[in-house]
Amino acid sequence: MVGGLGFTLSLSKGGVSRSNAIPASKILAVNPSVGCRVAKPNINHNMKSTLIRLEDISKVYGTGNTAVHALNHVNLTVDDGEYCSIMGASGSGKSTTMNVIGCLDRPSDGRYYLDNQDISQLPNEQLAEIRNRKIGFVFQQFHLLSHLTALDNVMLPMIYAGVSVDERKERAVTALEKMGLGSRLHNQPNQLSGGQQQRVAIARAIVNNPRLLLADEPTGALDSRTVREVLDIFQELHDDGITVVMVTHEVEVARESKRIVWFRDGEVIYSHLTPEEMLEVAVKA
Repeated sequence: MVGGLGFTLSLSKGGVSRSNAIPASKILAVNPSVGCRVAKPNINHNMKSTLIRLEDISKVYGTGNTAVHALNHVNLTVDDGEYCSIMGASGSGKSTTMNVIGCLDRPSDGRYYLDNQDISQLPNEQLAEIRNRKIGFVFQQFHLLSHLTALDNVMLPMIYAGVSVDERKERAVTALEKMGLGSRLHNQPNQLSGGQQQRVAIARAIVNNPRLLLADEPTGALDSRTVREVLDIFQELHDDGITVVMVTHEVEVARESKRIVWFRDGEVIYSHLTPEEMLEVAVKA
């Protein structure tokens, strides 16, 4: 059961310098070819609290000769209130990182701190509670229950959070109206366009007022006009104070965020790219 949504979800070198397990005490390294920061120490210059902290995270699937090293000593921090995109080629480790951050998978080694709590090896019951209270999920394929209305889909996470029936309905209606779907409350998914379904999914993700919104390729199944609408919603949510971390392979989508993290071969190559720096790296990738 993922995030108390009521259903099971299964988520899935050259020319650049690497940032393997760089201690927080080290000074920023600069790559002169693109003028961007390779790694950032765990020092808060903007007086913001750190919401996500991955320390030397590794993830290995399988054993022996068939072992797949999906993540190799990843160090990464995301501040409370940040808007961050994670990019990289297929198999680079970005979705595995998202799964670890979202408490959908445990690291094989290393420590993961969410809101200053070490949750690396918590039991499933506690991870489910954290997902339900602190994290909202948005996926490429929406994952709406086809036999439920938009309103019922959005109310699902609140059932597992123990919210009363009246409050569930009130909060779900408010979330859907925020997404511009006040007239579609009683429509089932097959009566909604792709963009409308994604907006229902976003409403469901934010209805429990999470600290963190995780979006895994949220625009991959949408046309260009609807992509713009969804990205505007993410910006509004960020402006409201929600921390947004988005996995994407689309350069134009990643440019919407303030910071881009670039993965390759299970490692963080660049941890703090600006949109302009990201364009230069993307050309060379």
